[in-house]
Amino acid sequence: MHAAGLLPAGRRRALAAGLVAATLAVVSAGCSVANTTSSDAASPNTLRIVLPQEPPTLEPCDASLTSTGVVVRSNITEPLVERNPGTGDLEPKLADSWQQVTPTTWRFAIHPGVVFSNGKPFDATDAAFSINRTLDASIACDVNGYVFDDSKLEVTAVDPATVEIRTPVADPILPLRVSFIEMVPRTTDSTDKVRIPIGTGPYMVDYWDAGQKLALKANPNFGGTRPEYTRAIYQWRTEGSVRAAMVTNDEADLATSLGPEDGAGDLGVAYTNNETTALRMQATEPPLDDIRIREAIDHSINRTGIVKALFQGLGTPAAELVAKGIVGYNDQLRPTSYDLSTAADLVSQAKADGVPVGKQIRLIARTGQFPKINEVVEVIQNSLDKIGLNVKIEMMDTSGQMQYQIRPFPKAGPVLLMVQHGNQAGDTQFTVDQYMLSEGYQSTYGTTAYDDEIAAAEAKTGDARQAALAQVLADEPAKIRQYAYIAHMQAVLALSPSVSYEPNSATGDEMRLAEMTHATQQNNA
Repeated sequence: MHAAGLLPAGRRRALAAGLVAATLAVVSAGCSVANTTSSDAASPNTLRIVLPQEPPTLEPCDASLTSTGVVVRSNITEPLVERNPGTGDLEPKLADSWQQVTPTTWRFAIHPGVVFSNGKPFDATDAAFSINRTLDASIACDVNGYVFDDSKLEVTAVDPATVEIRTPVADPILPLRVSFIEMVPRTTDSTDKVRIPIGTGPYMVDYWDAGQKLALKANPNFGGTRPEYTRAIYQWRTEGSVRAAMVTNDEADLATSLGPEDGAGDLGVAYTNNETTALRMQATEPPLDDIRIREAIDHSINRTGIVKALFQGLGTPAAELVAKGIVGYNDQLRPTSYDLSTAADLVSQAKADGVPVGKQIRLIARTGQFPKINEVVEVIQNSLDKIGLNVKIEMMDTSGQMQYQIRPFPKAGPVLLMVQHGNQAGDTQFTVDQYMLSEGYQSTYGTTAYDDEIAAAEAKTGDARQAALAQVLADEPAKIRQYAYIAHMQAVLALSPSVSYEPNSATGDEMRLAEMTHATQQNNA
């Protein structure tokens, strides 16, 4: 499929009916590539979704993981407040309102009458339990490190309708952080993660056949507007072309994380997400501990060529880790130039000073993390070889790669780690806290001075906050250079003509099934 064949999301509904005939022709000519032959696929009220990988867990406190959140968040479990991906505003969910009653105290008013899928009522005690459980370091919830930086909060249920959170210091964006905590019943295991979560969302787990399928069904106790689709069947296929073919062959209704060449044709929908790809350089290990080597690696990445040739224009070369629209985004930054001559000179200078430039560097990436990732790392390795560095590619699954992405890091020698970061919270603080602080959850390197600069920026509000965070991003390459930024990404999904759905910047992390409707009903409305 060529980029020109991708449809903007807004045109999906208008063209859906017209695509039915074309798709039927493809179906009749296509061949089966999947095993979707069970009765799960028989009902018109069942959504069939194919993902690039199986969720490693359905634990709600790990829902900030893309592969978990895309199934769990707002489908099975819900937060107190949620961020509108279109406006960036926080909106009520299981809390009707929230208020900062003192500089270090916030109160949330719980929405009455909410019931979990197990039939038990939800109140402030469950909310306090969920927050405390998420922040319990012994469980090692991803959200704790990802959003809260292992900070200590005091959380209490003032009464059944009010939960109070006290912070050690004033935290002007606490409600934004709370939007990442999924609510679970007070009876949830408080000492270990769960396999099958209980929540208040429109769906609940029907079954999870590990390695094969995951099925959700409608939550009979859901109190909101009931979604049109009563079931969802998730499968996973590593190859993007296979995922796309499952939709064009009517074996699936929606396939995610596709590349422009995967063959979705007119069923492909391109949309802007907020993901940014980058190489994280482990600056504590030689030869990466020499900033000249890190700068050389930065100059070795042909960002424009990667976006043009491998992403077929679906993306833009990146100069920072956050995308446009995020508080702190710096629109004055420009991507590092692609300059192999300068890069080779830097390596030569370092070598002359005794830096062990011949030491093997591991280039670790996650299979299926984004389309064409194998080709991207091969292109980068080739460039690094040209400038005199010794780099070995290692492709891993999610579990393997995550060992190198989050603390505590294994002792692994010099590592270049391919990361993809999407700031769903809308504020650069969430990015720099975990990716750039010296002890950040996903950071391997920093300095006290840069940490202090980050802290000072995060204490500001309004225009001063925007300016200070933008300066933090501008200073990273000059003062730290832990990252070689690659591209701000765009995404492609394949969508059946029978389904109406408009993806947004949050779709890759939180794909809300309730927003999917029967296309014919939409078109006739």
